[in-house]
Amino acid sequence: MKNDLPEIAALEALLREQRQAYLRAPYPSWETRAAYLKALSAMLRDNRDALADAMNADFGNRAKEEILLAEFLVLKGEIDGALRHGKRWMKSQRRSTNKWLLPARAKVIPQPLGVVGIIVPWNYPILLAGGPLVSALTAGNRAIIKMSELTPRTSALFEQLIAQTFSRDHVTVVNGDAALAAAFSAQPFDHLLFTGSTKVGHEVMRAAAEHLTPVTLELGGKSPAIVGPHARFDNAVDNLVAGKTLNAGQTCIAPDYVLVPRGKEQAFIERARARMTAMYPDFARNRDYTSIISERHFARLQRLVDEAQAAGAQLHPLADGGADAATRRFPLIAVTNAADETALMQEEIFGPLLPIVPYDTLDDAIAWINARPRPLALYLYDDDAATIRRVEQETIAGGMAVNETLMHLACESLPFGGVGASGMGAYHGYEGFATFSKMKPVLTQARWNARGLISPPYGKRVNALLKLMLRF
Repeated sequence: MKNDLPEIAALEALLREQRQAYLRAPYPSWETRAAYLKALSAMLRDNRDALADAMNADFGNRAKEEILLAEFLVLKGEIDGALRHGKRWMKSQRRSTNKWLLPARAKVIPQPLGVVGIIVPWNYPILLAGGPLVSALTAGNRAIIKMSELTPRTSALFEQLIAQTFSRDHVTVVNGDAALAAAFSAQPFDHLLFTGSTKVGHEVMRAAAEHLTPVTLELGGKSPAIVGPHARFDNAVDNLVAGKTLNAGQTCIAPDYVLVPRGKEQAFIERARARMTAMYPDFARNRDYTSIISERHFARLQRLVDEAQAAGAQLHPLADGGADAATRRFPLIAVTNAADETALMQEEIFGPLLPIVPYDTLDDAIAWINARPRPLALYLYDDDAATIRRVEQETIAGGMAVNETLMHLACESLPFGGVGASGMGAYHGYEGFATFSKMKPVLTQARWNARGLISPPYGKRVNALLKLMLRF
């Protein structure tokens, strides 16, 4: 990659321009921040049909209702929450002062970091551009957003709409290929947020390290679901099918595999097939089911299926009709007896394949999860308080939902983020505000204080004071 490419030079100039603008107004008032949030909200409201049409064209098929539910409604909740609470988040936080520093006062002041970079994936382009932007604006920052090249129509329209809504030195969208994306993550932002695969997350973090740029990485991994021994079984299956088929499984927090009590595998498959038929009747022509984003991703899913089957796995299609390369329509397929060493069981699936793994005891299910990299999400279906408490306390995941799939992401008051291989840092709600703020500690000493009593020259007086202080 050459650093003298014109689009990279333009990106560097844009970053300098935004940083200079930040230095001219480093602490915008709440009224100013609220006005920006309202402008973003109005832009999304007025253009949601056009953005949904662009996204439908980029995917090949994606229902407008799904886009409005999964992207615009969730994003509206983020903005409404920021407008409701942001003024309070901005206030300095009083902290206690230890007795030897009295009468000093201590506080923490949230300050805007400056210019943040946001790298957006293709699967939820508006939600995953807008969500971090809401947190950045609430915290008083400026932002440069890199959209995905896999959603060219959506990315181009979003760039145009942002340019109409914000000044160039405040919020800007840049579009380009992988070379621009690599250069983007190497820029000296004051904070960089990346949403995408774990593999690319490694590269982003390495690039950011050059300037010691702090990063928030929203990655993925294999998010497990446990159908517990006391689960309402049919409800669990129905809910998992709904979560797994949203956006055809192209969701970072989609259930990647499901642990079921041994002997329940066939009952799970039969119920899931019935649920698929109810949700997506006449599957081959159903317009509510989303297409796979690209030929490359479609081929990847097919390779996962073929390899697993060759290694002895059984496939259980849950909808009539097979995968169609022409329309990139890939039906939900349950998989049993998948070998652990296959890519299906090792890599994030990011599509409508659902391995079913039997377990004998809750101990076994917990051990299975804990033997693998920490996931972005974990789902438990059970009504027994002791079982819920054990899974809450004995597993680690970026987030957890009980008797629900995906919806913890829609709760704007909860932080969203990964742990270990599934990412680091978090945003949404107050945690998003804190991520994009410098929580600056300030100690203010009173005019009359005892500091001089422990200053050199040391001697009997200071030693006597130290002995007294160390006793209490």
